[in-house]
Amino acid sequence: MSMSDDDRDIDIESDDDGDSDTGLGSSRHTNTANFTQAEKRAHHNALERRRRDHIKESFTNLREAVPTLKGEKASRAQILKRTTECIQTMRKKINENQKDIDEIKKQNILLDQQIRAMEGGINGDVYPDLLSEDDVCSDDVEDEDLELPDSSRRNKKMKTFHA
Repeated sequence: MSMSDDDRDIDIESDDDGDSDTGLGSSRHTNTANFTQAEKRAHHNALERRRRDHIKESFTNLREAVPTLKGEKASRAQILKRTTECIQTMRKKINENQKDIDEIKKQNILLDQQIRAMEGGINGDVYPDLLSEDDVCSDDVEDEDLELPDSSRRNKKMKTFHA
């Protein structure tokens, strides 16, 4: 099934509809009804060239945004593959960092309570009721030590005050 030149112009134009931020839409709605066949073909070729240039530029931008590809020559398939790998790695790091943040928040709650208990003891007050570590920390943290993750993923031990 073959498309007429007019149908191809419409098809190319509809492909570019989402590209309003690229400036590609300025002359895209040229009325080609009064054009000769050669002018229609030239118009179509210009639209297609702009579309291909936009795709090429987008791949170049993507290649430069991925650290393992920056400055390298790579095929489009390699760019897509490494971009996918990069996104998966970043998602994994985000999840690990979120777990670290959650654990540190739990530790901060416990330490705040311990500080208040110690300050209450210094002032001669009776220790206020505290949440137990089981209420604050996850099950994999022992009563004597809390693990504090740092950026190198090594564990440091913190002694906790027990009332």
